[in-house]
Amino acid sequence: MKRLPMRKIREALRLRSDGFSGRQVAQSLGVGRATISEYFRRAGVEGLSWPLPADLSDSDLERRLFSYAPGEVRHDVPQPDWAYVHAELRRKGVTLSLLWEEYRGVHPAGYGYSRYCELYTRWEGKLSPVMRQRHPAGERLFVDYAGPTIDVVCPKTGEVRTAQIFVATLGASSYTYVEASWTQKLPDWISSHVRAFAFFSGVPGQLVPDNLKAGVTKACFYDPAINRTYGDMAAHYDTAIVPARPRKPKDKAKVEGAVLLAERWILARLRNQRFFGLDEVNAAIRPLLDQLNDKSSRHLGASRRDLFDRLDRPALKPLPVTPYVYAEWKQCRAGLDYHVDIGRHYYSVPYQLLKKKLWARITARTVEVYFNGQRVASHARTSGNRQHSTIRDHMPAHHRFRIDWSPERIRRYAAKAGVNVEIFVDVIMRQRRHPEQGYRSCLGVIRLAKTFGHDRLDAACVRALELNAHSYTSLHSILKNGLDRKTRTSVTEEPAITHPNIRGADYFH
Repeated sequence: MKRLPMRKIREALRLRSDGFSGRQVAQSLGVGRATISEYFRRAGVEGLSWPLPADLSDSDLERRLFSYAPGEVRHDVPQPDWAYVHAELRRKGVTLSLLWEEYRGVHPAGYGYSRYCELYTRWEGKLSPVMRQRHPAGERLFVDYAGPTIDVVCPKTGEVRTAQIFVATLGASSYTYVEASWTQKLPDWISSHVRAFAFFSGVPGQLVPDNLKAGVTKACFYDPAINRTYGDMAAHYDTAIVPARPRKPKDKAKVEGAVLLAERWILARLRNQRFFGLDEVNAAIRPLLDQLNDKSSRHLGASRRDLFDRLDRPALKPLPVTPYVYAEWKQCRAGLDYHVDIGRHYYSVPYQLLKKKLWARITARTVEVYFNGQRVASHARTSGNRQHSTIRDHMPAHHRFRIDWSPERIRRYAAKAGVNVEIFVDVIMRQRRHPEQGYRSCLGVIRLAKTFGHDRLDAACVRALELNAHSYTSLHSILKNGLDRKTRTSVTEEPAITHPNIRGADYFH
């Protein structure tokens, strides 16, 4: 509490001797009743009453009423271990009130609660701004990239490539993980997280990233949009993503400090070394990282590793049985042939999902299609060859799709653009294992008439049939380059192709 000037304390003693109550004296001096009662108690302990001795100066009065000066720490009172208090406050459910009760249980003559809180606040104020934030054990992992990079030289070509520095630090213990990766793009971003979880041997309750594009597709103060793959990884590890607010660096002050330490303790020490591979960089980083985590803090009297073993490690969630397998997500719709286009290859989905908004989960080996959060199709991933991967159960038996879009209707639709167009789409459907697999190409061929006209499309189909080029891509190339307008006049200019499998356009008339 703020101490009154000695003249007012003298006035309080005088008013009390005149018969005023404690409430009346407090009102007269404009102070709290409890404050006045405390001054009267101290005066009684010292045997002081009005009138005070004439030779009692204000300094002597203050010395007798208050055994220590304002703000002075009394060394005769058992001192709490403030580093221990600071560390314990990071445990869930631990409060200053609880720690004070435990302190008074050991030292009954120790500080009162208000003085205890005041001294802790003063001690905490000496820490760095990063350390002032209180983070419950195992709750938050702050992640970011350092600004400086490390040059890596290709031993074969001499080309210099820069490696990015990924930094992750736990909130309670500041235990830090640092590694080098080639880019800040999504695959490296996810892989760095997976390796960080393995380094910590556990998973925190929350991830706090910056608004990096790989993690946050849309930065928003109130409702940020999380990248689908990043969210998928978080769900696999049973953790939550809580991005720092845009332009609010204090939200991730913990990792800002860790980045600064990584630059000073690791990158600065590697500045004169030359590296020829990413593995060499990470091999050089690891011992320096161990030194950083083993370094004892002056204020807390413990290293990051000690605090991690005591605070964060017991509170982290266990790792899943298998690590996360990187997967990209793509939003798509099924075409009329009930297939979705993933990397220039077509994968079937149940025909009931035509024109529905679907999500494809793409890994190195599989393609999974989801509708409303439920998996509706799973395929082995195939290279982009413009072919179809079709599951027979996805094909309709007696459905409106077959009635509306049958091979006969496709031919009638094509015949409106020209006789040769009809022949061309018929060839496309005959070459497919199932005619439905050619619907997409056929419709693409017919729609070329809107761009190039019926006559040019019909002439281009003649040229494509002569060249045995039975694909939409080839037909579009003929039209785009104007080959349909050029007449094949001589054998030497364009030699005829003869083959027993080539029937020619006349075969279909």
